[in-house]
Amino acid sequence: MLRRGILAWVFRVVGVLVLLCCSWLLLYVRTCRSPLSDDPQLHALTHAGPNLSGQGTTQPGVGAGGTGGAGAMSAQSGGPPGAQSYQMLLQEREEQHHLHISSLKKEIAQLKEALQEHSQQLKGVQESLKRAAGGTPEGHEGGAGSQGDGLGEAQGAKSQQADLQEFLRSQLSKAEVNVGTRFSSQYEVIPFDSFTLQKVYQLEMGLTHHPEEKPVRKDKRDDLGEVLQKALHSLNTPAPSPQDDGGIAGKTQSGKVYTASDFIEGIVRTEKNKGSLYELSFRGESTYELQRVVLFRPFGPLMKVKNERVDTSNVPINIIVPLSRRTDKFKQFMQNFREVCVHKDGRVHLTVVYFGEEQLNEVRSTLENTSREINFKNYTLLQMEGEFSRGRGLDTGARAWKGGNVLLFFCDVDIYFTADFLNTCRLNTQPGKKVFFPVLFSQYNPTLIYGSREHIPSMAKQLVITKETGFWRDFGFGMTCQYRSDFINI
Repeated sequence: MLRRGILAWVFRVVGVLVLLCCSWLLLYVRTCRSPLSDDPQLHALTHAGPNLSGQGTTQPGVGAGGTGGAGAMSAQSGGPPGAQSYQMLLQEREEQHHLHISSLKKEIAQLKEALQEHSQQLKGVQESLKRAAGGTPEGHEGGAGSQGDGLGEAQGAKSQQADLQEFLRSQLSKAEVNVGTRFSSQYEVIPFDSFTLQKVYQLEMGLTHHPEEKPVRKDKRDDLGEVLQKALHSLNTPAPSPQDDGGIAGKTQSGKVYTASDFIEGIVRTEKNKGSLYELSFRGESTYELQRVVLFRPFGPLMKVKNERVDTSNVPINIIVPLSRRTDKFKQFMQNFREVCVHKDGRVHLTVVYFGEEQLNEVRSTLENTSREINFKNYTLLQMEGEFSRGRGLDTGARAWKGGNVLLFFCDVDIYFTADFLNTCRLNTQPGKKVFFPVLFSQYNPTLIYGSREHIPSMAKQLVITKETGFWRDFGFGMTCQYRSDFINI
């Protein structure tokens, strides 16, 4: 209440000063106009121009124009006293004009000084309110009047803090993390940046940044470091009751103590009119358990959105690959599939939709050899007639699945992915709520990068994310992770 009263007083003072300036300006304009109406020579000059111009436009204005012109010419070509008086009048008005401008500048400077003084006073009152809210009000031992002032300041500080908390929660309630947003196209969606303990993978890099870089800017390092510490504190702190956490159920306290080494990756994006959203994933207590922490910074202190345990042990992924010829690329794809999907993850089904009959036997042989060598049976080979159509192939592969609402990953044969990406796919999809469109890093031709085919290194050494080796393909939406029900219904 005290702060509102001071602000109202400041606004009143500024308003009165502005009104005074406007009154002075109006008075000055009237004083500049009054001599022109009193002096007959100047009055004739002001009317001579329009009348003379009327002489060339309409015939009835010739007499009036001639008369006005004669009067004006006689005023200018008369004796020297008339010309001198006119020049003296102009000089006098110019001097008055300069004096008035200088006085206005002085008044503006005084208003600025007064405004700065009032701002300093307001800042001092705010600091006193903070001190009153943090400890015993000053003057507690100085009498009843001082005690009353201290209590009033403390109540005002509490009311201010309550208003701030209400505003921050309203920002959180309006953010996209809690309410869905309709977009007219996919290009209106705000992309996420991904980060680890050492690197930040940013999409909007411009000409001076790199697609992968260490957070060299101090504000970015401090921001991500604070987010990580907040997430670890949330994981290692016993959860309060649902009533104390705004109705959001917290985590069940366990014996595991989470550290920075358990952090896998995080994603972040900023809604410029609401705040920044952070989603961090950690290794859980078991092999197939992950821990996700969602934080939101509503342009102020971080607020915990949720702290949930995500069990991915029963979330298989059906990878659908439409294909036509390109058997060499398919063999290379199967090598990576064997290492990542079979040996490391083990919860993947492969669906290959092949168009035509040319080289079909070679593709079938590759799948059978892989199945026989590593005892892998979770694959399906579908044959389609006609020309290659990626959309038709993905639709056929998705509808061919009969095992329930499975998570789908639409993939091309020249895509390289890791086991961590499969978990990212699981974490960022929810049936009926969320689909995931990863932004791919497109590599340049290795022959152009390394000079010649003889200097091209192994595939593992080629997988480097730098400005010289490729770019983020943020304009492509062909790769996606989504549940089968969402694909069929939408």
